Amino acid sequence: MTVIRNPDFPYLPRDFIQTDEGLIFAVVSYQPEEGKVGCFLRYIPNGNAWSKVDTITANQLLKTQYPHYLYYSTKVAAHFHAVAVQNIVIHYRPEQRLQYLMDQTPSDQIEKKLQKLIPILVQAGADCNFLGLTGSMLIGQQQQNSDIDLVVYGRSAFHKTRQAIKQAIADGAFNQLNERLMQENYHRRAGELDLKQFSWHEFRKYNKAVFDGTKFDIGMVLLEKELETDSGQYTKQGTRVFTAMVMDDCHSFDLPARYQVDDEMTPEIVSFTHTYVGQAVVGEIIEVAGAVECNEQGQCRLIVGSSREAKNEYIKVIKE
Repeated sequence: MTVIRNPDFPYLPRDFIQTDEGLIFAVVSYQPEEGKVGCFLRYIPNGNAWSKVDTITANQLLKTQYPHYLYYSTKVAAHFHAVAVQNIVIHYRPEQRLQYLMDQTPSDQIEKKLQKLIPILVQAGADCNFLGLTGSMLIGQQQQNSDIDLVVYGRSAFHKTRQAIKQAIADGAFNQLNERLMQENYHRRAGELDLKQFSWHEFRKYNKAVFDGTKFDIGMVLLEKELETDSGQYTKQGTRVFTAMVMDDCHSFDLPARYQVDDEMTPEIVSFTHTYVGQAVVGEIIEVAGAVECNEQGQCRLIVGSSREAKNEYIKVIKE
């Protein structure tokens, strides 16, 4: 594995961390937040296993029982969870987990599929040295109907993997999401687009597909050399809806996703919701709705996903 982690802060988005109370959080931040790891509660103890919890349940549980894990980041003006490094008892790393499962005799059908899936991706052009495994399989809590959640480290490797998925679909090794899976994906996201609009945008991203009846997807984690510092603290200035042409999409699959557009007031669009990652490419005309934020230097941007629900906020292509 060629993923190099910072020894001073080895935590990356899509890692999992487990606390001494048995809570398992998904890491969401590249940098420490006042010495803590920015994350979000995903699993709670349930006998000898763990149960996945939704956002509302996670927030309520921490509020009533573990308020020290609730956190407000002034850096990004957002609420999430954070765990002090000294409270972490296990650090689950996706690249190590994938390597482990590829070397083991599979214990269930999902692990069998994983061992067949990775060689197909590699044969189609993906680089196995930059792949990892997150989600339920990272902690061995997968079920028969679980998805396979892959991590790809670095922009170059990520886009190679997207092209590999596209090629494997063309070759018949993978399938696009069927109507049922797309509807499930749509309802889970609960975005502002209708199903037809949502599906059109999703089908061309090539960040998810179906292998032998099981859905899998890929999520990008940036390498340290690819990280950029944010330009100061932003404050909200109201909402805006407008149309613009995409001028730069090289950060469109980052999280947050960023698009440069030909709009004088808000030349940058930033999406904190995964629904609008990879949503548009250079040259397309998009309609966007979101919250305007400006920093002390007067630089303004439009935020899509200013709240977790991203109510009335969206990015959609209106002309290719």
